[in-house]
Amino acid sequence: MRALVQRVSQAAVDVEGERVAQIGPGMLVLLGVGAGDGEEEADRLAGKVRALRIFDDAEGKMNESLGERQILCVSQFTLYGDARKGNRPSYVGAARPEVAEPLYDRFCARLGAKKGVFGACMGVALVNDGPVTLMLEVEGSPA
Repeated sequence: MRALVQRVSQAAVDVEGERVAQIGPGMLVLLGVGAGDGEEEADRLAGKVRALRIFDDAEGKMNESLGERQILCVSQFTLYGDARKGNRPSYVGAARPEVAEPLYDRFCARLGAKKGVFGACMGVALVNDGPVTLMLEVEGSPA
């Protein structure tokens, strides 16, 4: 399971021109579920995201975790795109939608995150804060 975590001052997601979710200061998480991922990986990654110390403390150091800030989570199977051979990415490392969607829902529920619409073509808008962007990964079982 992979996540691209961005510290944001605001973020929003639209589907077919309609706003489906929006947050103020917090994190935008793009979440990819890999073949072989399960509930353990979803829970472990959610715990890691919640504990990340990427927000400034009173002295301006990145030393605070999420706290009461918000999370917006968007499903992103393309985090498993592999373009090492050729120019067209292969997505064989991504979990099938029937496996990925319940794990995406579980991850979001663990964090109390607002969500995009799984499988939809989404417009994601964000204002980076910093910018601070991290890639996180927890390994699942072999596919």
